[in-house]
Amino acid sequence: MRTSFTDAQRRDPDVAASEAEIRRCVHCGFCTATCPTYVLLGDELDSPRGRIYLIKDMLENERQPTREVVTHIDRCLSCLSCVTTCPSGVDYRRLIDHARTYVEDKHRRPWPERALRWVLAQVLPHPGRLRLALRLAAPVRGLAGAIGRAPGLKPVGAMLRLAPPRIPVAAKDGGAPAIGQPRGRVILLQGCAESVLTPEVRSAAVRLLARAGYEVRLVAGEGCCGALVHHMGRHEAAQAFARRNIDAWSREADRGPVDAIVVTASGCGSAVKDYGYLLRDDPAYAERAAQFAALAKDVTELLDGALPAPARSTGLSVALHSACSLNHGQRVRLEPERLLRAAGFEVRSPKEAHLCCGSAGVYNILQPDIAGALGRRKAANLDGLRADVIASSNIGCATQIGGLAETPVAHTVELLDWATGGPQPRALAHIPEQQERPMPCPTAS
Repeated sequence: MRTSFTDAQRRDPDVAASEAEIRRCVHCGFCTATCPTYVLLGDELDSPRGRIYLIKDMLENERQPTREVVTHIDRCLSCLSCVTTCPSGVDYRRLIDHARTYVEDKHRRPWPERALRWVLAQVLPHPGRLRLALRLAAPVRGLAGAIGRAPGLKPVGAMLRLAPPRIPVAAKDGGAPAIGQPRGRVILLQGCAESVLTPEVRSAAVRLLARAGYEVRLVAGEGCCGALVHHMGRHEAAQAFARRNIDAWSREADRGPVDAIVVTASGCGSAVKDYGYLLRDDPAYAERAAQFAALAKDVTELLDGALPAPARSTGLSVALHSACSLNHGQRVRLEPERLLRAAGFEVRSPKEAHLCCGSAGVYNILQPDIAGALGRRKAANLDGLRADVIASSNIGCATQIGGLAETPVAHTVELLDWATGGPQPRALAHIPEQQERPMPCPTAS
């Protein structure tokens, strides 16, 4: 695609990066076939190709974003399915992230939208605040439908529907020493929403990694990866979260070598792996950001080829949901299925596996109609497999699908932990427990 940015505009590194991606686009339209919003809405401007035209015009002419342009940019899920599809190698992530930051800086949204986005940015990335918010939501959760039908309150209704009926007890476990032959020393990202909504995932990951021979460290001072605010165009807030984590990991690295930053929420993994780009212009952090980004691994990446032997024969079938942030964002595609099969599960893949479930960070709150349609479509495809359980690698997907599917949802790491000697996941409480061979359990450190 031809561009006409000026030399002065190109001196802005974000503009220069966006122009490079725009020029790679050859208008082929392959991306429209795999874009969830285009598949659902059929509007060219709700496809990657259409949004690229809008972004190009907005950036080149330094236009004030119009409501129409903002609407189409807001509807993008950042699922990055188009990146997987694109034959020209357009890194659409760079374009949509830049466009969102531009919109956040130059567009004044109606006050209800500003208030909602401020609340989401102030609550969701902070586990203590999120836990308090969920407690406050519990008494009115049953009114989600009525509240969502009130003018302007549809996102509030969506938030209440997503709130769990009960808040799990916070995980008390720490790290763990390696069991058996040591493979290395890893930091397990504790994150924000996952630690509140499904603390059992962290516990399962600690047990499984230790059983696989890794010393697991949980680092004080780290927090949200920054993805939630970054998707809302809050670039500086995302950078602040990244710097906080890098500082915490640097302190741990000073105590001993770190072989990996292990992530159990694939949306977080996609963000952490991009820290090098996010902080590329920060002289105090650029080098360390690139180093830690290179160490980031989804838990299935690290365990591929290192999974402990199964301790029980589960005999269960698994419907594998491939999270967009894992499949398209991190390009981790084969490892989850390979591990589940090695652990003794029968793995089934749904049709339209490439399409997003509609979670996408806070998308299912900000765009509840589109997210709901995509979620129901995904849930129907997964339920159609008639499996015993759905496996997901992302807390957002698990929450979205869990509220719509008839089949119970568990994290992939919970299933692998169970198969190799850990406790039975909550999602499988309806299935009789299987006998197991005695397995060593790590002690907290």
